[in-house]
Amino acid sequence: MTLTATQPHPIYLAGEWVESPDRLEVANPANPSSPAGATYNATPEQYESAVQAAVRAFEETRRLPAYERGRALREISAGIKDRREELARVISLEAGKPIRDALVEVDRATLTFRLGAEEAERMVGEVIPLDLLASSKGRVGITRRFPIGPVAGISPFNFPLNLAAHKIAPAIAAGCSIVLKPPSKDPLTMLTVAEIIDGVGLPKGAVSILPMTRELGDRMVADERFKLLSFTGSPSVGWRMKERAGKKKVVLELGGNAGVIVDESADLDWAVKRVLVGAFSYSGQVCISVQRMFVHEAVRDAFMDKFLAGVANLKLGDPTDPTTDVGPMVDDAAASRTQRWGEEAVALGGRVLAGGQADGAFFAPTVLENVPVEAQVCSNEAFAPLVVVFPFSDFGAALTAVNDSFYGLQTGVFTNDLAHAWQAFGELEVGGVIVNDVPTYRIDHMPYGGVKDSGQGREGLRWAIEDMTELRIMVLAQPQ
Repeated sequence: MTLTATQPHPIYLAGEWVESPDRLEVANPANPSSPAGATYNATPEQYESAVQAAVRAFEETRRLPAYERGRALREISAGIKDRREELARVISLEAGKPIRDALVEVDRATLTFRLGAEEAERMVGEVIPLDLLASSKGRVGITRRFPIGPVAGISPFNFPLNLAAHKIAPAIAAGCSIVLKPPSKDPLTMLTVAEIIDGVGLPKGAVSILPMTRELGDRMVADERFKLLSFTGSPSVGWRMKERAGKKKVVLELGGNAGVIVDESADLDWAVKRVLVGAFSYSGQVCISVQRMFVHEAVRDAFMDKFLAGVANLKLGDPTDPTTDVGPMVDDAAASRTQRWGEEAVALGGRVLAGGQADGAFFAPTVLENVPVEAQVCSNEAFAPLVVVFPFSDFGAALTAVNDSFYGLQTGVFTNDLAHAWQAFGELEVGGVIVNDVPTYRIDHMPYGGVKDSGQGREGLRWAIEDMTELRIMVLAQPQ
């Protein structure tokens, strides 16, 4: 689709490209005077058309054979790969993500859709012997998964391509239709992907990608025609959505304030290298970004010397520059809020070891110490390039400190003590324990999700498909 610099991108409604009276301007976080582009918010009437089309399309998608679903997903994957540079630039412009990270996100989306094709082709059931009682003699059970119905998907700004892919790919693989609300801050990425989806021959209405106001999004959450709501975003919004969702199944991938433990047996050079990535990639705007860092007192000085030297070498700047390590936050308000939280931590007795200042939407990589745990930078999700360091002497106490949180998404544990690795796996109240890497690690076929306020359910293609399908058993009885 060829658009001029000032022409808004149309929205994708059940296989049709449409416009609306509600123009949506898309800002460029790194350069507010040069917008990334524009599109439209869907009208209530357009939303209704999309939902009706999704309900009709489900009667076709649920009957699509595995080879058709797999073909469509492979073609989407190939289309994303072919437009890799273009999509990465769109992400960089509208999300402010450094171009190197944006290219990785495109590569991950390519993998996500390919994995969706593979999972579509290996959705298997099982045969269950039922003759466990004499009265059940001659009976056997066969299970199979059936698509749950139309899906409502709501995806966040921080991974505008791949986190949306984790809703669309499993929906197609399972045989569900889907209406996706992309993030209002960076909707152009998925509207560009919609151009690829439009060309793979799915039933009309199988996929709609509609930017919309929060009010219309609230209507989608409560709409009984959807049988599953998949939301990725903030905990406060997600749990309120669950209350309004009615009888539909709800999958929530929410926030965290991830901890990392650096044990005395850790490889310090490796730990420093990875924590720099885990704490400051995409300006910390990742729900599994390192926010709390627990370092054994025996290696604390050596680790911090290396870590602070690494922080000083990070390049803050233009996200379209391939040498940039840290770009802007999503907007000025996010950077200002982060500075207020840092100032609160200092007022409570904390000390700034690096950074701490906002400059428009840019916030320098920041390291704090001596911060009381009740400070917001410790107890809430910072979602910023900010990390707080705590010393520890007892490994069990470090695990307890990590667990002292409303959140439980993932934790990284740098250790070469196998007993400590097993202890962490057994005791940490999180969805994932990452040994000898940061909690920020994720590959797209692993089960991913959290406990406590971090959400419910798991993403990762196989596990998302389980949520998007219903298990059904057929019992076969042999007449006696």
